[in-house]
Amino acid sequence: MVTSALALKNDDTNAELALRLAEQPQDDVKWCTVSLSDVLNANKRLEASVFDVEGKHAREIITNCKWESVPLYGTEGLIELAYYPGWMQRSRLKRIWCDKQYGEGFYIPSQMMDVYPSPEKYISRFADCDMNELRLKKDTLLLTRSGTIGNVSYVSKTLEGRVFSDDVIRISFKDRYDLGYVYTFFKSEIGNLILRTNGYGSVITHIEPGHLAEIRVPNAPVDIREKINNRIVRSFNLRDESNELLDRATALLIHELNLPPISEFETKQFDNETDLNNYNVKLSQLSGRFDGSYHVPIVPAIIEHLYKHAAEVTTVGDDRISKDIILPGRFKRVYVEEGQGRVFFGGKQLYELDPSNKKYLSLAQHGNRIKDQLELHENITLITRSGTIGKVTLTPKHWEKWVINEHVIRVIPSSDEIAGYLFVFLSSQYGYSLITRFTYGSVVDEIDENHVAQIPFPILEDRSTQDRINQLALKANSLRYEAYNLEQEALRLMNDEVIFAQ
Repeated sequence: MVTSALALKNDDTNAELALRLAEQPQDDVKWCTVSLSDVLNANKRLEASVFDVEGKHAREIITNCKWESVPLYGTEGLIELAYYPGWMQRSRLKRIWCDKQYGEGFYIPSQMMDVYPSPEKYISRFADCDMNELRLKKDTLLLTRSGTIGNVSYVSKTLEGRVFSDDVIRISFKDRYDLGYVYTFFKSEIGNLILRTNGYGSVITHIEPGHLAEIRVPNAPVDIREKINNRIVRSFNLRDESNELLDRATALLIHELNLPPISEFETKQFDNETDLNNYNVKLSQLSGRFDGSYHVPIVPAIIEHLYKHAAEVTTVGDDRISKDIILPGRFKRVYVEEGQGRVFFGGKQLYELDPSNKKYLSLAQHGNRIKDQLELHENITLITRSGTIGKVTLTPKHWEKWVINEHVIRVIPSSDEIAGYLFVFLSSQYGYSLITRFTYGSVVDEIDENHVAQIPFPILEDRSTQDRINQLALKANSLRYEAYNLEQEALRLMNDEVIFAQ
């Protein structure tokens, strides 16, 4: 938060004063210079908040950088091409949604930062748009252009060929090493601030490809750019490898339990002789629940199948499976500055490797609650329990002692011998159906720790296969930790050898 700011007219008469201010200890004072033209462009407003001194100061840091800066886009720029589907027509693409079997998975901008996104919608192949233009091409940079500005991602094997929204700008580069270099620049605090603000610092709400020509980046030597790029490439290769291991683990689970595609269970839900979504429930099976979604037939169909093909069907609450299932209570949060508390993030960022929009929770105010309920540890399974129900992930090592909000249930495995297998089952389509059947609430959907404890859980007949699934999941999780460390190394290089290089 800006506690104080000084706006100076940028001319020779004030150069000496500006120099003296720059040499003074800044502490909590945040300042920048503002030219007369900036004031005129801002409708002659003189308040510091209009100019967002942090954005203005970020540009000055790049201007004063050791390395001469170059425009990001243009004849002398690093970018070869920047576009989004339909951008020349200046009109939104017409989308026709359909069921999975009639279309292709469609991804929205918020999913591009997920380690392994899965489609929530399906777009019809008959939609009035060029599907190939929507598909992502490998080794390109992605940039959100509206809504949340400044999210950036890298198209590696996982995202290649996937159909993404036209709200994402696709960027290719003249030199291969500039992809990871610019990705890291935009992930850095200074670079991201420049991306999200205009020339005089105001936060922008929309980016067009042409706006990238206004952004200048340090023209560091090729060897530095290659060092940064190589770490980013390796980081995303590890994420791809992690996803492949999880695919193998899920395939083993499906094979061992002889599970048919989830669509076959879905077709058994309703009476074949009518188009009405109706089904009968015995009084003895009500379990005190009168909401139809709890008794949807896909759930008993999956459970019946598990009993036929598993050695045993227990529950997640079985002490052989989990030591504890924690749903933290609600509380009023007290935030502090970075470095003064625990990293804090929410369920929306559950699928991200390095959660965006991190905050910092006060240890002084929440120390006991953090220790007893909130802090994360490696290989804990996390399940979102309100709003969007049933997002599941496995806590990676770099989230150790970080804090996620109370809208996420923590399932603490009984041991590392079951942790990976527990995650693979719950994160599967079949696990998702068993989780979401407990959903209740008329406005905001909810589940709680008691519901999670009741989720049916299969023990495989072939324990060696179960162990193999578990090992694959834990290996995948460790690869994500390595991927995170490589990205952090790239960010350190960007800050130390480029942006703040002396």
